[in-house]
Amino acid sequence: MSDPAEIVQIRVLYSEGCAGTPPTVELVKNVAQYLNIPVNIEMVSVGTQEQARELRFLGSPTVQIEGLDIEPSAQDSLAFGLT
Repeated sequence: MSDPAEIVQIRVLYSEGCAGTPPTVELVKNVAQYLNIPVNIEMVSVGTQEQARELRFLGSPTVQIEGLDIEPSAQDSLAFGLT
């Protein structure tokens, strides 16, 4: 088993009913497996504007790796909210 320090922490933020969430999670799993990277995927349902701001949720789904959004342009965005 991998050293816990080597496991990449991935957070998938999503809105309930988002059709894009399941395929996004599968893609993340497939890429991690292909690259042989151990990951821990945390699923977080975002239901309020306050949560959206706190979690830096730009839209459903949002994927964050080690706390950073995978979308480079999201680094500077402040357009947090439910979609």
